[in-house]
Amino acid sequence: MKLNLLRPRRLRRTPLIRDMVRETSLSVKDLIYPIFVVPGEKIKEEIPSMPNCYHLSVDQAVLLAEKIFQLGIPAVEIFGLPEYKDETGSSAWNPSSPVQRAMKAIKEAVPDLVIVGDVCLCQYTSHGHCGQLCGQEVDNDATLPLLAKVALSQAESGADMIAPSDMMDGRVSVIRGALDKNGFQNVSVMSYSVKYASAYYGPFRDAADSAPHFGDRRGYQMDPANRREAMKEVELDMDEGADIIMVKPALAYLDIVRQVRDRIDRPVAVYNVSGEYAMVKAAAQKGWIDEKRIVMETLLSMKRAGADIIISYHSIDAARWIREEEGRL
Repeated sequence: MKLNLLRPRRLRRTPLIRDMVRETSLSVKDLIYPIFVVPGEKIKEEIPSMPNCYHLSVDQAVLLAEKIFQLGIPAVEIFGLPEYKDETGSSAWNPSSPVQRAMKAIKEAVPDLVIVGDVCLCQYTSHGHCGQLCGQEVDNDATLPLLAKVALSQAESGADMIAPSDMMDGRVSVIRGALDKNGFQNVSVMSYSVKYASAYYGPFRDAADSAPHFGDRRGYQMDPANRREAMKEVELDMDEGADIIMVKPALAYLDIVRQVRDRIDRPVAVYNVSGEYAMVKAAAQKGWIDEKRIVMETLLSMKRAGADIIISYHSIDAARWIREEEGRL
């Protein structure tokens, strides 16, 4: 019997050997935690389709932000439910809206925590679409100045990073121009460059009350079948000044993440979206999976595919698990 001289199992034999040759690592510093803020005070209400995620009033969001920073998570992304909705989503740039108030309060309480502002109109419009309507269609160019207003109001409220998620053509350029013109040259743009029209967003629409009242978003979000188009979107956003490129969702699109990573030299972010989160939580509650191992393996797969930044509802749990492991070394 001829023995194979190369035995890969030699490097899997003990935990420390495996640590020494591990190719990909997951750090707390890779994570961003999304927060949903709502009008009112002393509100902490669990989102039914997203266990352990909550609608929070501004005061409660500040308390959570402090805990997040203590865990070592470097950033939060803030989403909001407004006090009112209208045809243009004007509450999205109202300085008295929950998102802007939360940004100011969190920045005052935890000045070093990075605040990311989601820029879209779907939570704020009476029709639930991501921009201003012309008949039954979203008017791309009429929406752009509205998005710029949102971005500017968030920068004025303390956002360190603006994350446009609307998928309007040209919005990165318009937002970058508005920020620069008003003295916010140092506020960065993390663009949802590759955002697919995905069924994985279902629980988020419950959390943000953002489901469209008619039709769907396939006219402006990307077709899940398309790969080459994703590269076109990335190139356009880079040309328009995006500092970070995002792929959303993450898990079903890891091939796209890898292609983007191989193609560009800017940071790549992914969004581990609500549907991905909800499925894991539901299976864990049934006792069908080992939640910790599934979560850590899932997040690691995103890093292995090429992500530098992971936005995830698992971030708080993952940060605790990572710190526990580090404490054992």
